[in-house]
Amino acid sequence: MSVRSPSSAYIQRFDAVLAYIDANLDGDLSVKALSQVASFSPFHFHRQFGAFVGVPVSRYVQLMRLRRAAHGLVARAELSVLNAALQAGFESPEAFSRAFRRAFGMSPREFRKAPNWHVWNTVFAIPHFSRTVAMHVQIVDFSPVRVAALEHCGPPELVDKSVNTFIQWRMQSGQSPIASSRSFGIPYGNPDTTPAHEFRFAICGEIRQAVAANELNIRELTIPGGRYAVVRHAGSPDHIGETIYPIYRDWLPSSGEELRDQPLFFEYLSVYPETPKDHWQTDIYVPLR
Repeated sequence: MSVRSPSSAYIQRFDAVLAYIDANLDGDLSVKALSQVASFSPFHFHRQFGAFVGVPVSRYVQLMRLRRAAHGLVARAELSVLNAALQAGFESPEAFSRAFRRAFGMSPREFRKAPNWHVWNTVFAIPHFSRTVAMHVQIVDFSPVRVAALEHCGPPELVDKSVNTFIQWRMQSGQSPIASSRSFGIPYGNPDTTPAHEFRFAICGEIRQAVAANELNIRELTIPGGRYAVVRHAGSPDHIGETIYPIYRDWLPSSGEELRDQPLFFEYLSVYPETPKDHWQTDIYVPLR
């Protein structure tokens, strides 16, 4: 399919978000607050923002605060590094200096003495739609599915350990036979931007009866039905972000569709270890209104 430019209405909504950030650098610039400005779902806003702007929302906010601090250090001799750090949202001048050096390649004091505007312009050359990707998107009506779910809480790299626990439950309980029951995953955050200790991911298997009492905290959930955009990812699910981001960056802005306020989910079409991960196929379901 051909990839079109984002609609003017979509661009206007993000322009409003960027203007709001500039005007409220001392205020609440959380994903929840910014998604409300744009009237986007908070479940998807971080991906939409990163896809549109080219950097994660937290990184963009930090860069805008560092930019203001850098301007202040150059223009206002009375502004101390401590006050610049506090105004930029850092708890200490040490943390501020580390972030400043990572961004600009020099300390705040060095920048104040000899501003390097070439590096400055490079840092703030944030890409918007630097490339387009052809993809095959289907819009489907998905029927609700009852699933048994084990919720993983913690670093994304430990999800496989929870997956093995869930597989053992499936094999021992017989309530969700792998050969005849679909397998799903529900990320409740973006592993690229969610702090590791806050990351949550539900590992799910289709069921047709209530989940029996167990000691593994496996419980019943229902994956909601409705309209979904579906894109197939080929290869290891460890790299599924490479398929997810173009949905938000390229397809969604020009589709005329609006997202529903719930997480996306994955349906795993391959069985491990029979199929090596590099040959897996996974359908990504993005909820639409």
